[in-house]
Amino acid sequence: PIPKRMRWGAERTEFVRPVHWLVMLFGDEIVDAEVMGLKAGRETRGHRFHYDQTVSIQSASDYVAQLHSPAYVMVDMAARKQLIREQVTEEAKKLNGLAVIDEDLLDEVNALVEWPTALAGRFEERFLAVPSEALISSMKEHQKYFHVVDDNGELLPHFITVSNIVSKDPKQVINGNERVIRPRLADAAFFFETDKKTSLLQQRDRLKSIVFQTQLGTLFDKTERVSKLAKVIAEQIGADSELAYRAGILCKSDLVTDMVIEFDKMQGVAGYYYGINDGETEEVASALNEQYLPRFAGDSLPAGTTGLILALADRLDTLTGIFGIGQSPTGSKDPFALRRASVAVLRLLVEKELDLDLRSLLTLAIEQHQTLTEGEKLVDNILSYMIERFRAGYEDANIAAEVFMAVSAKNLSKPLDINQRVLAVHGFSQLAEAQSLAAANKRVSNILSKQENVSLPELNDSLLVEPAEKALAQLVAEKAKVVAPLFAESKYSAALEQLAGLRDTVDTFFDDVMVMAEDEALRNNRLALLTQLRGLFLEVADISYLVPAKK
Repeated sequence: PIPKRMRWGAERTEFVRPVHWLVMLFGDEIVDAEVMGLKAGRETRGHRFHYDQTVSIQSASDYVAQLHSPAYVMVDMAARKQLIREQVTEEAKKLNGLAVIDEDLLDEVNALVEWPTALAGRFEERFLAVPSEALISSMKEHQKYFHVVDDNGELLPHFITVSNIVSKDPKQVINGNERVIRPRLADAAFFFETDKKTSLLQQRDRLKSIVFQTQLGTLFDKTERVSKLAKVIAEQIGADSELAYRAGILCKSDLVTDMVIEFDKMQGVAGYYYGINDGETEEVASALNEQYLPRFAGDSLPAGTTGLILALADRLDTLTGIFGIGQSPTGSKDPFALRRASVAVLRLLVEKELDLDLRSLLTLAIEQHQTLTEGEKLVDNILSYMIERFRAGYEDANIAAEVFMAVSAKNLSKPLDINQRVLAVHGFSQLAEAQSLAAANKRVSNILSKQENVSLPELNDSLLVEPAEKALAQLVAEKAKVVAPLFAESKYSAALEQLAGLRDTVDTFFDDVMVMAEDEALRNNRLALLTQLRGLFLEVADISYLVPAKK
């Protein structure tokens, strides 16, 4: 992938660099074509400094070789990328350190040079007193430098830049880069020292002038809501509610610090350092950074309980607020990243094994708002939207959509419980008995759906006539006793494995017994038996969804 492409005028075509000439050859013949207003030819140019001359490409097969020598241009991006990686790694070794090679930065640097030469520079050790994240951000984002760490992962006062020339005096190039980075790092140090003079609690007042969303108030208002919600969530999971409340109060204060204004990727990270400086507990300070986790798909989750709570509360506040003013995502438009927020909430609840009811959490979050315009269906709408986000994740895990639908049919609202059921039904669907029992459940569902207005009696053993129905009734009763404690402990996989043993008896029942007998008492008794059978499976999911749809 090539980063940061350019676009010309009204044209929508993009390319990594300005296009000044065009070479198109088929064998040794010029292809008669025009691209971006340029007519194809065979002439290109060499390296701007090492070989600022025209190069006439004789044939397509000569292209790479002719530009490599004598023109000082490495055309092959993959080879150039590998060379940069090797050079940067080698320079770091000379410093007794390890180069941290970010792949996105490597791609960008690779697209900026034609003849890469890695050079190592140094900055003053005093700058190491500044949070390393700020130094790295400055080096990486502004100067495209790779940073260097020791064996413990601690930042060293060195950087590696990739020059586009082979200098006769590399020290001059290094000195130039050191002069450029010094004021950037000095700025970071100044911001850090200046910010530390004002506590996060004092900074919080400045949030009153920053609008979060016109109808939902300021960032100060958001911290008011988040802190109260965080406190309630903490109480529900037996965590320290005062720490959660404190973290909620301070959670956005670092956004108005000079450090974050200058280095936007320091949000949260700066909050941690300033929290520690203010004397906040490690738990609260860490939460100020962990509130943003996970930042992207596959990102790590908060390690601390308070950070976990804050991450939940912040996202739930945003979701309920934006949905509550009627601005739910439509199509590809999702300006408040509600899809990502929903997935994050699901991950937090499932992977951290929090047995919390999402419906209850949404209701609590809504209660913190004062100006929502949407009506009674708000909780249902948000819940439905969020639970639907599960689907893509299961598809990525190669779990059939029918499995999710089987669980979704129960209209549950505890993500952890939903996930446990999905995994159990997925495992069940792999068993040899699954399709037969799913088909039986489908058949039972169809039969019972036609009896909606019929009040069925309790199963009467004296009305069991056929051997097959007696056998099924006995086995259903036995299985019910076995699976009851498994259901109580949410051991759905074990329960379904037990219920898989019903297959042969169920198959025999449908082969030998006429369910819709003319005798009303017999018919209703058999329907009552089937209701019990289906009820066992419905404790987990509606497995009738596992039956393949007819084409």
